[in-house]
Amino acid sequence: MTRCIAFHSYKGGTGKTTLACNSAALLARKGYKVCLLDLDIYAPSFQSYFEREPIVGINDFLNSNVEVDKAMIDYTSAVENQKDNIRATDSSYPYPTRSEDEKKLRKKGKLWIGFSNMQKKGVFELENADSATKRDIIRRFIYLRERLISDFHADYIIIDTSPGMRFWSINSLAIADILLLTLKTGSLDVDGTRIAVNEIYKSFTKFGSKAYLLYNLIAGYCVPAAVASRTEMVPTVESTSVPQEGMTLLNKLEQPLNEVDFVKRLSSDLGIPAILSIPCYCDIQFSRRECLTVLRYPEHPFTKQIEGLVTAL
Repeated sequence: MTRCIAFHSYKGGTGKTTLACNSAALLARKGYKVCLLDLDIYAPSFQSYFEREPIVGINDFLNSNVEVDKAMIDYTSAVENQKDNIRATDSSYPYPTRSEDEKKLRKKGKLWIGFSNMQKKGVFELENADSATKRDIIRRFIYLRERLISDFHADYIIIDTSPGMRFWSINSLAIADILLLTLKTGSLDVDGTRIAVNEIYKSFTKFGSKAYLLYNLIAGYCVPAAVASRTEMVPTVESTSVPQEGMTLLNKLEQPLNEVDFVKRLSSDLGIPAILSIPCYCDIQFSRRECLTVLRYPEHPFTKQIEGLVTAL
């Protein structure tokens, strides 16, 4: 049975695209058939991860300009090659690449990608559509899911949505079975998440969708060297998802609740369980170029977090 999973957030900057792309790549590596869709049409970014700028996008399918098979690109071979294409600048990276023995044991999965057409004409066509056209686009969303299941035999459909409560995000959520509301623990994210839950998510969960809070970029993995050298290390969090060695007295003083208590309280208030809390990894967060960490660096702690996420899903 196909699972359709939407990564969504109230505001941008939560890392949902990184999580969506890495989750899709990891599932494909595990032997599943995966269709990955970039439906963040206002700020598409798959081009950076997969180093390709296709002429046709998934939004062209929604505009009825092309069929779905023209909008989906088989990226399996390129993803297989990427993990071995470690540039010279990565030679000192502290995490090893995948061993030859492990490569041989891996099942053969598939990854298809529906990029978003970045040309402004295509975006304007969708944004300025009249009511009748928008109703047709909603039907195309449903048809898209059906075609990916029937023609591509997808085990997983992974959707990266536009942030906020826009026409595109809401329709992306409407065709998903599992909704991952991605957020950081800052007040802007939390306040916006409350709005999204009350205005959108409760309606979807009422009709059978499963919603989870996915915390990302949580404090606790790394702190600046200058701060760490002046600060007493204290174990303030009892959780494997937020390593104790990364928490400092400074974190404790700035946060009345530690991260674990905060996550539990917010989940209880909103009535939505938390699926995972992923620490901030500075080498990923501030990397000059996006990459699929799960493929390049399978021993990186971020990869282990994505392993935990797909297992939970």
